[in-house]
Amino acid sequence: MQNVGTLRGKTLFITGASRGIGKAIALKAARDGANIVVAAKTADPHPKLPGTIYTSAEEIEKAGGKALACVVDVRDETQVRSAVQQAVQKFGGIDILVNNASAISLTSTLKTDMKRYDLMNGINSRGTFLVSKECLPYILKSNHGHILNISPPLTLNPRWFGSNVAYTIAKYGMSMCVLGMAEEFKAQGVAVNALWPRTTIHTAAIEMLRGAEGAKYSRKPEVMADAAYVILCRDPRTCTGNFFIDEELLTDVGVNDFKHYACYPENAGQLELDGFLPDKYYKSML
Repeated sequence: MQNVGTLRGKTLFITGASRGIGKAIALKAARDGANIVVAAKTADPHPKLPGTIYTSAEEIEKAGGKALACVVDVRDETQVRSAVQQAVQKFGGIDILVNNASAISLTSTLKTDMKRYDLMNGINSRGTFLVSKECLPYILKSNHGHILNISPPLTLNPRWFGSNVAYTIAKYGMSMCVLGMAEEFKAQGVAVNALWPRTTIHTAAIEMLRGAEGAKYSRKPEVMADAAYVILCRDPRTCTGNFFIDEELLTDVGVNDFKHYACYPENAGQLELDGFLPDKYYKSML
């Protein structure tokens, strides 16, 4: 999907942008000439995970954007405030926030220890609220203010609670931020939306859950980046409070061939559906 230049000169604050979906969104925006704040925890190379905030920043600048690498644990108010201030000092403001940072543990109630529960809720729900709260004073000054949460539609089907209620609570917390903040700030022209994938996306989280085999039935993060780009290019005054599904959104703007998004194009017809989708998606497989 081609870039159109809408985000040129805009400043995006992206959590969890050192790898995966966050990095893919950053690189997509960078091709417009956007300024990207890489807000993530990984400053030093991780033995099991690719990329750091600095390697991501280098790639962003090679792609045509400007980058600021900030060490940010979204649970830490001091680190979040510091990164926001650094962003404002370097780029003059913040136009767009992408709340991508997330923690996952698909465990049942009895197998979820409270440390893991607190981690998921601290990063997903609380972290999203905190970073939004700190960025909003600047987003409200922008003429193109957007918040985009990588979180699911609020589908209150017991199937999504029964197997991993702690994770569901944490992810739905991000989505409730969309519901509430979209209503709270719509009169001020700030868009707040959610984006979720139709299929599993090959990220470090999927590899952790599924192993290397997970890639065979997943799409690349670029499908989410292209969908995020469509949302973030829209007029914030007329596009808010939505829970977008990547494939639906891209189809609506004329994308018909999704095969190239598959990690293994030969498996494009056998992809695994992601969780939290409305029931209609499970009545017919891909």
